[in-house]
Amino acid sequence: MNDQSAGTCNISRRSFVLGAAATAVTMSVSGNAVEFAFAEGEVDTSKPIEKRHTFCDMCNQVPFCGLTAHVQDEHVVRIESRQPFATGPLCAKGLASIQELYDPERLLYPMRRTNAKGEAAEWERISWDEAYQEIAAQLNRVKAEEGAEKVMFYCGDPKEPRGPICRVASLFGSPTLGFESSLCATATQMCMRLVYGNNRQDFGVDPSDATNCCIIWSLNAAWSQPNRHLNFMKHKERGCKFIIVDPRITPTVTSLADIHLQPRPGTDGALALGFINLLIQEDLYDHDFVENWTHGFDELKELAAEYTPEKVEEITWVPAETLRAAVEMATQNTPTTLQSSSAGITHTTNAGHAQRAVFMIPALLGQVDVKGGLWFGLPALPIAGGATGRGTTAQFRMDKKLTSDEFKSRRPDKEDFPAWWTMNPHFQTAKLPEYVADGKITAAVLVGTNAMIWPHTSEYQEAIKNMDFSVAVDYYYRPWTHDYVDMILPAATCYERMAPFATFGRTVYFRDPVIQPLGEAREDWQIMLELGCALGFEEECFGGSVEGAIQSVLESGNVGITIDDLRAGKEEGVTIPGDKNVEKKYEIGKLAGTGEPGFATPSGKVEFVSEVLKKCGLEGRPVYEEPVHSPVTAEGEDKGYTLVLNSGGRLPYYTHSKLRDIPWLNQFMPEPIVRLHPKDAKERNIKTGDDVRLFNHLGEINVKAEVSNIVLPGVVDIFHGWHQANINELIPRDFDPVTGYPPFRAALCEVELA
Repeated sequence: MNDQSAGTCNISRRSFVLGAAATAVTMSVSGNAVEFAFAEGEVDTSKPIEKRHTFCDMCNQVPFCGLTAHVQDEHVVRIESRQPFATGPLCAKGLASIQELYDPERLLYPMRRTNAKGEAAEWERISWDEAYQEIAAQLNRVKAEEGAEKVMFYCGDPKEPRGPICRVASLFGSPTLGFESSLCATATQMCMRLVYGNNRQDFGVDPSDATNCCIIWSLNAAWSQPNRHLNFMKHKERGCKFIIVDPRITPTVTSLADIHLQPRPGTDGALALGFINLLIQEDLYDHDFVENWTHGFDELKELAAEYTPEKVEEITWVPAETLRAAVEMATQNTPTTLQSSSAGITHTTNAGHAQRAVFMIPALLGQVDVKGGLWFGLPALPIAGGATGRGTTAQFRMDKKLTSDEFKSRRPDKEDFPAWWTMNPHFQTAKLPEYVADGKITAAVLVGTNAMIWPHTSEYQEAIKNMDFSVAVDYYYRPWTHDYVDMILPAATCYERMAPFATFGRTVYFRDPVIQPLGEAREDWQIMLELGCALGFEEECFGGSVEGAIQSVLESGNVGITIDDLRAGKEEGVTIPGDKNVEKKYEIGKLAGTGEPGFATPSGKVEFVSEVLKKCGLEGRPVYEEPVHSPVTAEGEDKGYTLVLNSGGRLPYYTHSKLRDIPWLNQFMPEPIVRLHPKDAKERNIKTGDDVRLFNHLGEINVKAEVSNIVLPGVVDIFHGWHQANINELIPRDFDPVTGYPPFRAALCEVELA
């Protein structure tokens, strides 16, 4: 998607807004750049063109790809990949970001509802002062009458404002802090921590020049993170072996896999235990590491012994010989590393145990904290990771309060998801409808929130509607969420924001806004800080100053630099010196956080049996359970659904429900589709392009069919995020007891011609 041939794309479907005016434009694409030609009179072309830098936010802000904007007369007339920069080049989504900036559908003013919630919203424009006064009055009323914990502060996408949201929630006194990661990355991070402790790696470790074999378990970087995939390809070309585990035949599989393990969705736990069983039974594991640095090996050995290659084949559909070949490749080509993903395995009802079992494989191989293997990094900068909010220091976020048992004890998820409650400062939102119905949550601040993220979405829409008060912050009015709120505030895009800065290793990059926000849009940090001031915390929220907040982050992080230093070095970044990384830090007391040898787990060792889970009354071993498919109606009628419903995959041109209406991206997939294997399609007389009905006991949607061998027989694959065909309405609310995650990738359904 990065190598676009030169050409011109005429945008006829919509015009683009410049402040309060609108004008038709022509967009030209050439190489890795996009140029806008505005109508005559909109831009003073006699003025010079200035290059200004920012970071792209079109895919969850995680890559923070560098973006250079050419600005003339305070209009962005061209964008291109920033060079040199730590990440890039821009993908199709980044190149299309200029269309989002000038989209006439953007929300540009604070709006208050004038009709009943649940109906198609009618809005009246209000001032920012009116908005803040009303929000503060409503939230402080709830706090005084019912308790601060009844107010939910929630951050979806973008993740950038997590830091100030944490701060305001903490100051306000509410532990009911929610992130979209309660259905995304946190479960994988949590499972890694349950096995290895706080090791500073979330999902595994990418291959390095020392790696000879890489296991990629449920990650399709070719579509979700193309720049990262280019790095995988580099290692493939030098001879690194790749074992790819994925139910689909993705571009990552076809370009990288030496061995492809293709399990039935939801059975990764059985496959991982089969892998572990072969390592133990064939005496291929590292005896020294296992004996000295692991906890619960005998119990794991006993559990895994049930999962012979033949039994695994029966459960997962992966041929026994293919599994044997994968184990041989992983053991004969060390150093071996493993990389999983934010939410591949964990979107099943066996999520916690399955993901933990996968993460145990490097430990059995003895590939822990060694170059080329699962090598743990040094502690990140206390200001690092600004995209996720962990990039603001604990002092700024006021984490000590958020993580204290006394404060957390008022969270609504304590009894429902005890392991999640124990390990995370943000609450598990899975049972939001129940919490609203029970009066545990009565108001909400919803930043970048999408109701379609939740399974059986209509229940969550009803919950938001039934709150006493809710306010949303977004780029657009999105009916599937905002028809249920009382107020909506306009957010600034990445071209119009200052916070947060980006960090890569120990190098920090700062940005000033490329242009001033259009209309009355404001950046998320400013909105949250000004709301904090309105709630009575003016000093603690720096008078609403984003610069003041950034300076506080730097001071509390004690990194020895100021905002002036960052601004002076924003072209090349500011590098902060640090310690040199070493191997096997667990042997010399540099991993556990106590100064003693070992790991940051209750046992001080890699835990094959989790003491945290046992303390929470849960199973400590990584047991396998069949996916919960819910094939019956509420009345108990067996509907006989025969197809496994695998949803939640990424596309190279959309991010979840975002970007669906941007013309340059929409042309690639203008309508929702479901993929069926040729065998299943033939049995149902379905051809590519047919209108089909996809249904189960929870409901139905109408989509287009695509017949493809990318999926297994008996499995259908559908992309989420289409408001006109919301697949999450068909996902049952069956939650994994460890993580609270629903089975987005392992429900059941049927497909027939519409």
